Amino acid sequence: MVDSADYIGAWLPFAKHTRAVEDTLAFIDTTLRSFAAGSEVNAGIWYQDKLVGTIGLHINRSNQSASIGYWIGQAYEGRGIMTRSCRALITYAFGELALHRIEIRANMGNTRSRAIPERLGFQQEGIIREAFKLDDEFNDSVVYGLLDREWPR
Repeated sequence: MVDSADYIGAWLPFAKHTRAVEDTLAFIDTTLRSFAAGSEVNAGIWYQDKLVGTIGLHINRSNQSASIGYWIGQAYEGRGIMTRSCRALITYAFGELALHRIEIRANMGNTRSRAIPERLGFQQEGIIREAFKLDDEFNDSVVYGLLDREWPR
């Protein structure tokens, strides 16, 4: 996914600094440890036998809640891949993990990323002003939330 690193980096700063094999191995090691601890579920997104992105569930057990983070290569946007991936992870989170609430945050200007929670029935709950720094500029995040009882079975 190095070919999409600059594109993804426009919204997610880690992409600009994750280019070497060692970076990927460190990410895999961290995600395996987090999975073993029960604090995260991370998965690769595969399309036609090719790794095209990742999706992660960052779990807060004490609140029975989680946040979802994701990215997909530019060439694979607009095909419904991420929406289907989120749908599968949400179903798993509410079903298997018995979570109560899921949150997705997206950069205010990232309309493609914001469309995913909107499409899946999340409610826009607010805007966190200047929530993260990207390219020496502070950016706002839009917060979306979904409760277990709102998810169709």
